[in-house]
This record gives sequence, C-alpha cells and structure tokens, in this order.
Amino acid sequence: MVSVIAISSVSVAAYGVWHLTAKFKHNAVSLGDGKIPSIAALNGAFNVLLVGADNAPGQKHFGAKREGTLNDVNILIHVSADHDKATVVSLPRDLVIAHPQCTDPKTGAVYSAMSAQPLNTAFSRGGLGCVVGTVENLTGLNIPYAALFSFDGTVKMADAVGGVPICVNKAVDDTDSGLKLKKGVTVVKGRQALAYLRSRHGVGDGSDLSRIASQQAYMSSLMRKMTSAGTLADPTKLYGLASAAADSITLSESLANPDTMVQMALAVKSVGLDHMVFVQYPTAEDPNDTAKVIPSTALATALIDRVQKDQAIGLDKDALGLSTKLEKAKGDKAASSTKSPSPSGSATAKADPDVIAGLRGQTAAQQTCSIAKTD
Repeated sequence: MVSVIAISSVSVAAYGVWHLTAKFKHNAVSLGDGKIPSIAALNGAFNVLLVGADNAPGQKHFGAKREGTLNDVNILIHVSADHDKATVVSLPRDLVIAHPQCTDPKTGAVYSAMSAQPLNTAFSRGGLGCVVGTVENLTGLNIPYAALFSFDGTVKMADAVGGVPICVNKAVDDTDSGLKLKKGVTVVKGRQALAYLRSRHGVGDGSDLSRIASQQAYMSSLMRKMTSAGTLADPTKLYGLASAAADSITLSESLANPDTMVQMALAVKSVGLDHMVFVQYPTAEDPNDTAKVIPSTALATALIDRVQKDQAIGLDKDALGLSTKLEKAKGDKAASSTKSPSPSGSATAKADPDVIAGLRGQTAAQQTCSIAKTD
C-alpha cells in the first residue's frame, strides 16, 4: 500500500502519461475546501492518507455481505522534508475518537460532529474527505493527499507485483477470511494476499491490532521486494503496476496529477528501508466497550509530536506487533539489520533520543513472521 504511490507515479512519467492520468482523474474526489497544493509543496515534508474500504461501491464481493462502506484500513504516511525517513502510522478501525462535521460530496448531506465514534464510520459520513478530516482532527496534521483502495485494488496489485513473500510460524487455516498457508514463507498473490491482510482469526489474538501487525509485515515485505528487484527504477515494471491499479484506486484531486505523483515517488524512493518505520497508533482499551480502543494519550502525543516536528522515530526491541516475531531465515540479514535499541530503562535506550518506548511496529528492513492463532 505504501508503495503504490511510488509504483504509479514514476510509471506515469515514463509511459502513457495522459492516458493513465485520465483513468485516475475520472475517479478523483475532492477532500473539501482546501486548495490543491502546488508542485513546490513536495520539496519538503508531506502527508498522505491511504484508506482501505470494506464493501467499497462497485467492487467484487468478498466475504459476508455488509450494509454500507467502512474505512477499515487507515494508514497515514509522513515523508520527512529531507526525504531521508518516512513514518507510516496505522490507525485502528475500532479507535473511538471525536469526528468533525462532514458533508457528503455526492448528496450534499451534512453530518454533525460527534464526540466518540469508531474511526471506521467516517467514510459513511462523507466519503474519503471525511476520513481525511477525521484523521486531521485527531492528529492536528494537514493531510493534502489521499487514496482509497478497494479489495479489488489489493488483489490486482498483489498479482501485478508477482506476489509478496509472507511468513507464518505454523500452518494457518482460517475459514473466516479463507486464508490457508503452510508453515514458513509463502509468496501470496491475488485473493490469498487479500485473505492474509484481512485475517483476524488465523493470526495473533483475533484483534484488529493483530491484523495491523500482519499488514505492516506485508507492506515491509513488499517494499523489500521492490527495492531488491529494482522495481522503482524500472519504468516498464512501474507502468504495468500502475495500469493494473488505475481502475481500482480513487485518488484525491490533489494526487491525481502526474507531476505531483512523480515528485512524490522520487521522495519515497530515496527513503532507506531502515528509515521507513511502520507503527501502530498508540491505544488503550475503551473502558466503555472492551471490543474498542481509545487513544493512549501520552504515547500518541509523543508520536504525533515527532511527526509534526519531522523528527526520526526509533523503536525499542519489544516493539513488534501482537502477531509478529522476527524471522530467522538462513542467509537473510534483514531481520538483524534494523536498529534495535536496548529495552526502555537501559543506559543505551536513554541515550538514544529517537526511541519512543512502548510503540508497536517495525521497520521495512525487518523480516518478520506472523504468529498463527492458537485455539
């Protein structure tokens, strides 16, 4: 997901710019009254929100039928001003937060502000623009760029990239998501990739937080694959990937621009795997509903403050998500190459100003295994 921007943008510049851009612009949506940023804005730091929609309009049927569309995957990407680091923040769908007033761009219906509702209800109150506004309201960040992915888009991207290697510590057979995996590493494609990203009952403790850890493992593996294969430097490969995704992604008007996308891709391309950090937005159990979560205020403030100030974010050795562990593959240096400071409280951790003890996540350089759920 994080790499789709890079995939589509460089290819737009290299081949069929206007043909491909027309596809994107056909589905582009407005995020509200804000002005579309100029190209010069990409010379510095920028923020992008990637939204995965459950039951998106027009997509093929996957799983149980649902009423309405939910923004079940919400990923905030911040690229630093020097383009040397990136922070990718996954916000849980069940995060209970305040929602601002939103206006549905299609119907004109106005939805009043709410004090405490799950994040994944935002899309139903005004589409992609409302999701962006809700995350902006939570974080205080300006988010001028956004993209909406359907299940179809995820399937097409997994196929177009030739599959993504993922690892599980033992065999998985999850009838809810349709995920079946053997123990060890499997290159997942198409619906199998989607099943892995959606699985809650096959890995971890069955929570959405566990699923976020799996999604981060998938994204980091995708970035490693594209980096090692030279995909980001190969216009032919990039065009094929972008063309495959063009009909399944809805972009904000600010992002449906070839020049903007090209400059954004070049920025992401320059971020090293060790400096691309995937983190879960810090949460605590909702005292009013154990199935939901609320912001862990102190830790969330520390995280967002670093993002706002464009500062590096380091993870301690216990940072891996609830459903992942480091993979120790023969001859693979990725698992040990990332920065792994000493535990919080040690002299080394205290001396490292980048580490935020208590955050969960991983870097793109870390190769991890999903922990299969035990009955």
